[in-house]
Amino acid sequence: MKYSALTCTEFVEVLASKAPVPGGGGASALVGAIGTALCNMVGSLTVGKKKYAAVEAEITELMEQATALQKKLLHLIEKDAEVFEPLSRAYGLPAGTEEEKAEKSRVMEGCLRNACSVPMDIMRTCCQVISLIGAFAEKGSVLAVSDAGVAAACCRGALKGASLNVYINTKSMKDREYAESLNRECDEMLETYSAVADEVFEQVKAKLV
Repeated sequence: MKYSALTCTEFVEVLASKAPVPGGGGASALVGAIGTALCNMVGSLTVGKKKYAAVEAEITELMEQATALQKKLLHLIEKDAEVFEPLSRAYGLPAGTEEEKAEKSRVMEGCLRNACSVPMDIMRTCCQVISLIGAFAEKGSVLAVSDAGVAAACCRGALKGASLNVYINTKSMKDREYAESLNRECDEMLETYSAVADEVFEQVKAKLV
């Protein structure tokens, strides 16, 4: 099943079901893609307007970057499902004998690493989007400035959501050095880019109230 191709209703229904995928990772990727699309909405309402002719080239370039990131986030919905399903199966492996325990541990460790890889990628991609939103908010059409604020809120939520899908997996890893390296990267992205998104949101809010 191609989850990113589902209707909104279908995606929400399968998300609400007991199916293992999509879950929080796929939902975070989708929310990030929605936030990125809102950046492009701001751009679409800016490009071609005489009032914004001076920034048209810059906005067009930003839209090209946003479009690539939007596509990547939609792709990551699928990738998250792909890497989680083997982990879901690994939890059910037998562990009655020492040999079975050792094999389960080996398989689990590999699956946990793979399961972390996609939400990490979602986070990194959201950080890239967040770094663009300020320019859309500052230079884009004033008629769509609220949409830039919503983009910041969405991408901040997607960033935080994806982080939890990393932390839940690193918690179970045997290789603590590797797990802690991922946790540190998550912590740094959250600290830096949540603040950037919050700043954009507050700047937008200040223009509206």
